[in-house]
Amino acid sequence: MQTSSRILMVRPARFAFNEATATNNFFQRKRGQERVEEGALEEFDAYVSLLRSNDVEVFVMQDTPEPSTPDAIFPNNWFSSHLTGELVLYPMFAENRRLERKPHLLDFLRRRLNHTKLIDLTPWEEKGEFLEGTGSMVFDRVKRVAYCCRSSRTSEKVLAEFSARMNFDPVVFDAVDRNGNPVYHTNVMMGIGTQVAVVCLEAIGSEGDRNKVTTRLHAAGKVIVEISVDQMEQFAGNMLELKSRNGTPLMVMSATARKSLSSEQEKIISTYNKILSPELTTIETNGGGSARCMIAELFH
Repeated sequence: MQTSSRILMVRPARFAFNEATATNNFFQRKRGQERVEEGALEEFDAYVSLLRSNDVEVFVMQDTPEPSTPDAIFPNNWFSSHLTGELVLYPMFAENRRLERKPHLLDFLRRRLNHTKLIDLTPWEEKGEFLEGTGSMVFDRVKRVAYCCRSSRTSEKVLAEFSARMNFDPVVFDAVDRNGNPVYHTNVMMGIGTQVAVVCLEAIGSEGDRNKVTTRLHAAGKVIVEISVDQMEQFAGNMLELKSRNGTPLMVMSATARKSLSSEQEKIISTYNKILSPELTTIETNGGGSARCMIAELFH
């Protein structure tokens, strides 16, 4: 099963521009600080309402003011859950992001998901090696493939352990933004749904890497929607397919991302999915993450 109708979202307590992550997240922009926290809460609540109105089961967990975790709104980076029974905890690059693994959230995951196996990769943090969940990896859950672009937040050593323990096949490549900086998370440049794969091939410099990615996507039967670096910078790669409780496929992307699409790109995606596009400008600008980053899928 590629998609879920049950998700977890974390309502922020102290959302802010995170200096600790801005060192290698070039999507972050420090703007409009006077209303950032208030604006982020408005966007978050409207996003939850949009998902619930489309019959997605959303568990909203309230973040705590202490310890301060400005990126708590992006829970997909520190854990993933799997139909095969695993709950995986991931090593995080920024020290203040490691604090997002708060007891009330871990307790919720244990109680709600009834996972039979915990895979804890967080000891890699002590070795300076990181793998930030479904930010670092974009899963084809059906084919058990993990697409992964190398960066300071995405260690091939940790990826190798994840892949061995979870029986995933890693597809690793290099991708850069317009200034030649490594793309910090794979999920800002690609997303994989049941039928459609959105990918910024322009960001993959090596022809061999591009061919490797497209070959695997085609082999999995995916319709590829290619986006440009310009569109990637508008978060068009940061999409996630969910489904309603009655099985309707939903492609979630921000309003910014949707506006960046051509009519042909939008037509292809909407052939297979109902598009949901919340307004997330405050969160995107200051947090450097978008619609996909805010959702942790729940599988059990």
